[in-house]
Amino acid sequence: MRIALFLLLIGFTFSCVKEEKQTFRSEDIFPFEMHQKSFPNGLNVVTVPYESPGIVSFYIIVRAGSREEVEVGKTGFAHFFEHMMFRGTDDYPREKYDATLKSIGASANANTWLDRTVYHMTGNSEMLEKMFEIESDRFQNLNYSEHDFKTEAGAVKGEYTKNYSSPFMQLNEKTVAAAFKAHTYQHTTMGFWEDVVDMPNQYDYSLRFFDRFYRPEYTTVLVVGDVIVEKVNNLAEKYFGDWERGKYIPRIPVEPEQTETRFAHIKNVNFPPYISLNFKSPGFNSEVKDNAALYVISQILFSQKSDLYKKLVIDEGVARNLVSSYFFTRDPYLFSVGASLKKAEDLQYVYDEIMDAIKDLVVEGVDSRILEDTKSHIKYSFATSLNSSSSIAQSLSYMIWVSGDPRALSKYYDQVDQLTVHDLREIAGKYLVSERLIISTISPEEEGGVS
Repeated sequence: MRIALFLLLIGFTFSCVKEEKQTFRSEDIFPFEMHQKSFPNGLNVVTVPYESPGIVSFYIIVRAGSREEVEVGKTGFAHFFEHMMFRGTDDYPREKYDATLKSIGASANANTWLDRTVYHMTGNSEMLEKMFEIESDRFQNLNYSEHDFKTEAGAVKGEYTKNYSSPFMQLNEKTVAAAFKAHTYQHTTMGFWEDVVDMPNQYDYSLRFFDRFYRPEYTTVLVVGDVIVEKVNNLAEKYFGDWERGKYIPRIPVEPEQTETRFAHIKNVNFPPYISLNFKSPGFNSEVKDNAALYVISQILFSQKSDLYKKLVIDEGVARNLVSSYFFTRDPYLFSVGASLKKAEDLQYVYDEIMDAIKDLVVEGVDSRILEDTKSHIKYSFATSLNSSSSIAQSLSYMIWVSGDPRALSKYYDQVDQLTVHDLREIAGKYLVSERLIISTISPEEEGGVS
């Protein structure tokens, strides 16, 4: 039940394809029927019948992650509840819950990130009602003692300590702290260390957190597989229909516009030198091209097929790797390019090369054939991933938590389809600039050595 720290889904890979060279129009990108029903209490239910005889994936997406942790001294609770939700209820204590899952042939897990917590299980479709029963019970009737709370708080502290022994995780923590001065993205999903240490003293607040966010208006039930839509909706009404709507709406701080390059650095003499360039990027919006363009740019400029990768990694051997990370988020976050190097003296050189590649795109554009090939590859890759009920549910859950609507998936691919070379130049020139940049480094020196 670790944090799903860097989502995996943006590579979107899709599977109703028979020939490798087959292309996809945006209207083809999701070839399955999708049914959505909103209940009076705010619950959203999405059903996708899919030919997976006897198998169903049952996901519950809670649109509350570390983004919603707005109170000083109270970070890390979204992730904490990923743990606590497996502590049990009066009707289904932990041992009975586990035994019930085993009896219906289901496996369950959960993960937390900036914008959400996702609970998921896959199992026997004939036992769908039992899945509804046990999940609705813990979402409405979670019950844990102060002793259980403190035990789990200790486990969370241990997880933090283990994760942040990694220099990469330490650097990530420093990077978001430098990037965000007001918005709650300034702390990682684990929370601030001092809050994690104090968590055992926050039992009363934990009850308040659960009461605020584990409510139907924050929740989508997603069912994919060997199911009948009417049955899913009837079960949702039966088990979640009386779930009382909440009243709490967090006020997420708006991040001021960044106007200068910022820096984050870790001195470590025993770790390979590392650099990442992190540009403020927009929150997800399927109605505009910005997100699609930035993802396409990441593939053209920084993937293993890019000219820069060939130069730095293969030909010159200066970098051990070159990786771009761009993940959709509800609010503006970061477009990142990182490289592990062999020598710290090359940090400035690699920085210059990355910035030059961006400048060349803005000034010269890219070959239109490369753009079309990249767009086709992105769509084909997404298409070839949707080959099971769980992979379909995973992809749809991503759209649900960043937009609130799984239909944003097709709209996003509309934007990919429509991208032009001019769009890439314009959007790179808007976002991938020094005024929006945080330079993050690991080296043996006291400072990063990049300017």
